[in-house]
Amino acid sequence: MIGTSASFRWLRRFLLTGLAVFAATPVLVMLSSSLKPLQDVQGPFRWIPSTLTLRPYLDIWHTVPLGRYLVNSLIVAGGSTVCSVLVAVLAGYAVSRYRFRGRRLFTVTVLSTQMFPGILFLLPLFLIFVNVGNATGVALYGSRGGLILTYLTFSLPFSIWMLVGYFDSVPRDLDEAALVDGCGPVRALVRIIVPAALPGIVAVAVYAFMTAWGEVLFASVLTDDRTRTLAVGLQGYATLGDVYWNQVMAASLVVSVPVVAGFLLLQRFLVAGLTAGAVK
Repeated sequence: MIGTSASFRWLRRFLLTGLAVFAATPVLVMLSSSLKPLQDVQGPFRWIPSTLTLRPYLDIWHTVPLGRYLVNSLIVAGGSTVCSVLVAVLAGYAVSRYRFRGRRLFTVTVLSTQMFPGILFLLPLFLIFVNVGNATGVALYGSRGGLILTYLTFSLPFSIWMLVGYFDSVPRDLDEAALVDGCGPVRALVRIIVPAALPGIVAVAVYAFMTAWGEVLFASVLTDDRTRTLAVGLQGYATLGDVYWNQVMAASLVVSVPVVAGFLLLQRFLVAGLTAGAVK
């Protein structure tokens, strides 16, 4: 038994080390390439640069308006995350706690929208945004607000479905105790249920943010030069004459910092939110 246990531990260490090396290799390639002059990047690859330079990290802000793209991405991803969480919490709580006609149909319909590829919605959303702008003067096409509404169509179905399952795992005795203490349904939700369901809400927030942060197709069609996001703006480092690979790698590392930092800070809540519904 001891020999088997030791063998399993060594096998686990070997597999985890292999996975870590596999995951870290692209990041190390990006880091090495971002510290090289462009001519070195275009030549045969070398892990250790012959000439170390931080110039690409300075040039990325001038070759393209990276700062504006970063602000646009933060606003769009943050706005869609906040809206998705608010709507999903209210809808998930209503579906979990109340019994009404069409409840099951609503749940199935919400989840079934995930079956369709996103590209099917591109042309209809484009036409809707243009026609709404022409009819009302509300600029949805080429605006950050329009992109936030677009991303809600992707993140909300899964967010609602996930929170319904999580709210179902929260004991209903908490609702009843809050009502006995004089809380209304909304106050009970805000003061009692939301804190108890915080891991699940954080998991939904991370999912919504990541969905909006890295999306390319809709951002490339529904934005203009003023509202372009990072996922599309990084293409600006490729010109007709050349591709600034060292700046592409440097910019990719820089824009990954907010996402990686946020994920590390919320990792504990994310893991708990994704697993709690299965074990409670």
